[in-house]
Amino acid sequence: MDEMRPTGAGPSRRGGRRAPALRFAAAALALALSGAPAAAGPAAPEPVSSIAVRLEQQKDRARLVFETTAEVKPSVFPVADPYRIVVDLPEMAFRLDPEVGRPAKDKRGGDDLVTSFRFGHFAPGRSRIVIDLARPAKILRAESDSKLGSPRLVVELEPTDAASFAAEAARLAPTVSAAPAAEPPAPAADAKPLLVIDPGHGGVDVGAAGPHGEQEKTIVLEFARALKGKLEADGKLRVLLTRNEDAFMALDERVRVARQAGAELFLSIHADTLGETSVEGATVYTVSARASDSEAAKIAEKENFADRAAGLERKSEDAGEVGDILYDLTRRETRAYSHVFARTLIAYWQTVGHLNKNPSRSAGFVVLKAFDIPSVLLELGYLSSARDLSRMLSPEWRERAAEATAQAIERYFDERREPAQLQASAPSQAVATTQRPQ
Repeated sequence: MDEMRPTGAGPSRRGGRRAPALRFAAAALALALSGAPAAAGPAAPEPVSSIAVRLEQQKDRARLVFETTAEVKPSVFPVADPYRIVVDLPEMAFRLDPEVGRPAKDKRGGDDLVTSFRFGHFAPGRSRIVIDLARPAKILRAESDSKLGSPRLVVELEPTDAASFAAEAARLAPTVSAAPAAEPPAPAADAKPLLVIDPGHGGVDVGAAGPHGEQEKTIVLEFARALKGKLEADGKLRVLLTRNEDAFMALDERVRVARQAGAELFLSIHADTLGETSVEGATVYTVSARASDSEAAKIAEKENFADRAAGLERKSEDAGEVGDILYDLTRRETRAYSHVFARTLIAYWQTVGHLNKNPSRSAGFVVLKAFDIPSVLLELGYLSSARDLSRMLSPEWRERAAEATAQAIERYFDERREPAQLQASAPSQAVATTQRPQ
């Protein structure tokens, strides 16, 4: 194994020799500002940290090594569709460049077994590493030891055939794939309507990435917090975030939280990246069985991949209620209100500007499929666009955009309180009366 070719040894060195130190400092600052409350009483023990990582590859072997501050006990298993190796760990602080596991395409070898890897928080008290494979692989070694003088976690792989991979995946499949999210609050007697804001991605699922390591999961969480703050300051609504920290949450858990809490509107916040850097602007999506266009279909496919990015298996859609007449009527009404809110949101975002040239789209987003809650997905912009990225990283822009979004939400609920107005006009006519803020 000493002749293996390293393909991402340690933190990225883009931007000169100072880049690792700067990124390490940024990662440490992000951990410090993650929003986790300080523990009362005796300090909780510090989790084990990973302080360096390297990936070594040759034609018939791959080895991923994490240097750690103490030994850990890994649980390793393969997952198919696509081919991945999942490493579950006790809670670990990854003090690493988050982009180290995404080598540039021109840095990859044609015979490489591992194409990329990612890491992060997965569930309370648990972290996860997900290794993406170019083809099926057999786990030769997965252990943590200090044989070379310092603790390290080593995962060693070699190619195998698809049938053997599938058999091993079935044999080692965990009985529980993810810990359930915390129970959402029960519906309150408060007459104020409840909005659930869903910051996309989180934890091991970073979402889209910018050219300098910017991460969608962080950008959308900051926006969601700003939006929640504005709405709560106005006092007209109750607001719940599906996540308020850098934590992974499965797509169906996000919907479950909203339904169990009695949400009357669900707003999922995302950002995206494309190969074309000229594409920019915010886009508002509603759910549909058939995508409005090819780009919407691609965006939905990427967002629906979030669970698999975190190492979960693909789930088939539950169509158990589709034949129910009441279900179908409720779903139709829900989707009509979703379109009402989407158009209102676009109208208010025109005051902030920077809308995509086609800002209203639809596709089969899993997170929007609650049949009884009007649901909309807001893509703030593209991390691949320098102008969009600059805006999304600007606190001033974030405040303006959050304010416009808050006004759109409040306008939507004001109109819902006037059912006679909605019954007397089509959804598009109701939205046409929307007054944009000056």
